[in-house]
Amino acid sequence: MNNRFTEVNTELLLCVACLIPKDIFYAFDKEKLIRLPQFYPSEFFPIQLLALDSQLQNYFLDVCSEDAFWELEGIGDLSIKMVETRKHIVYLLVYFLLKLSLILPLATTTVERAFSAMNIIKAELRNCMVING
Repeated sequence: MNNRFTEVNTELLLCVACLIPKDIFYAFDKEKLIRLPQFYPSEFFPIQLLALDSQLQNYFLDVCSEDAFWELEGIGDLSIKMVETRKHIVYLLVYFLLKLSLILPLATTTVERAFSAMNIIKAELRNCMVING
């Protein structure tokens, strides 16, 4: 994994992994989740970071005590269940972290595809111009 991802990317992935609801939120780590908004500084105001700390604590206690959240496998299932139970309104900042985590693979793939397309267009053979005279 170290060969493929930078240290920052690895930390981001480890923070996102703390949201996975598998095994009754076994991977939940409030400290890592509080660091997650640091990767998105334009999306969070300082006052929201303070509120996130208390929201995460209450969120964890709430979802662990509710049977509906025990059998979830992934972040997608968790976000659906939060909307079904209307907890996305109560824990707005936690739900926002979930949404950011869900779009991360798509955003990364889109950028990688754009660079791949640029490589095809800017390939060495296409950069050569032959002038017939």
